Amino acid sequence: MPKTDIARRVYNHTWKLDPIIRSLLDTDFYKLLMLQMIWQLYPDVDATFSLINRTKTVRLSEEIDEQELRDQLDHARTLRFSKKEMIWLAGNTFYGRKQIFSPEFLSWLAKFRLPEYELSRRDGQFELTLRGRWVETTMWEIPALAIINELRSRAAMKGLGPFTLDVLYARAKAKMWSKVEQLRQYPSLRISDFGTRRRHSFLWQRWCVEALKEGIGASFSGTSNVLLAMDNDLEALGTNAHELPMVAAALAHDDRELAAAPYKVLQDWNQLYGGNLLIVLPDSFGTAAFLRNAPAWVADWTGFRPDSAPPIEGGEKIVAWWKKMGRDPQDKLLIFSDGLDVDTIIKTYRHFEGRVRMSFGWGTNLTNDFAGCAPTEIGGLNPISIVCKVSEANGRPAVKLSDNPRKATGDPAEVQRYLKFFGTEDFVEQSVRV
Repeated sequence: MPKTDIARRVYNHTWKLDPIIRSLLDTDFYKLLMLQMIWQLYPDVDATFSLINRTKTVRLSEEIDEQELRDQLDHARTLRFSKKEMIWLAGNTFYGRKQIFSPEFLSWLAKFRLPEYELSRRDGQFELTLRGRWVETTMWEIPALAIINELRSRAAMKGLGPFTLDVLYARAKAKMWSKVEQLRQYPSLRISDFGTRRRHSFLWQRWCVEALKEGIGASFSGTSNVLLAMDNDLEALGTNAHELPMVAAALAHDDRELAAAPYKVLQDWNQLYGGNLLIVLPDSFGTAAFLRNAPAWVADWTGFRPDSAPPIEGGEKIVAWWKKMGRDPQDKLLIFSDGLDVDTIIKTYRHFEGRVRMSFGWGTNLTNDFAGCAPTEIGGLNPISIVCKVSEANGRPAVKLSDNPRKATGDPAEVQRYLKFFGTEDFVEQSVRV
């Protein structure tokens, strides 16, 4: 397949709208898996998603043109799943299972379109709010983040000449390839691309995925990006995310239901999927609280994805819990995915090697690492910590705590209520860079 000259493509932007989101498949696979569960079990639940820029020093509404943002969001709303995409979703094997998506769900999905959005500015930031049925608003999260991040990259590169852009991308490619060469030293490592939401651009993510496919071969286990998986004959990877327990907790009528929420969504997930998709995301309200109250059957799941604790410390707590529950960690899987760089991946792999199976979901530092690549310093090329989280469910506030207090989201009073209820054991405050 001929490779796109990214630098020339960026320099030659002359058309009014160069779409960032080209397909509704340009999303993370877990979104489709969760969407089927929401469609089946929660079709009448309303959910509001809100954009949160945790890097407050970056004033997004001053870096990105509002009309360009609206144009990209409006374009995304025109998209539908193509016939080719629907055939692939229906006929492909995912996680060893054929027809993971039901015909009824696919029939509904074929007519899907992204719902309306609300956009305004406040204190140098965009306020992007997505209201409506959960089964519709959930699909905005990934394209909204990808659009904002790429528009920021484009704005930063406006005015750069063709040679400057050529040098920028040449250096970024060399930097990326040096990481590939480091990872090659550990052929048993398993790396996957989790970099859609905060990528530099779609074209750059595609280049990184193709580079990993060639560069580390069998060690590259696939990508969370469904479109890139389809186009590159790769495994589409991903399971579930924080929004499931967040919504279940928001809908709880009393403390008993609140305590049970993280486990109820796992039971629902198991009933729908089971098998290789049984990966626990334990940190929505703190990993310590989750492990302390987890039913015994959770120990029988395939593995855990520690997402906000330091990887070695977080992994050790889960390994210790498996042992306490009488399970052999060597039979289990840890998936690390929080702000990983090459050094962290290698250090974590060497620490746990031979003790537990591992996989690494490599995100922002794979698809948006341009630090030191520009001939002159360009701040807009540095990634920021930006998320799009569920903020309400049926009009009730939704909360995420995580193991890092700086990652907590939600109404401040409600966050305090959750902290009091679940506790703060083993919380570690860390800077949030990406």
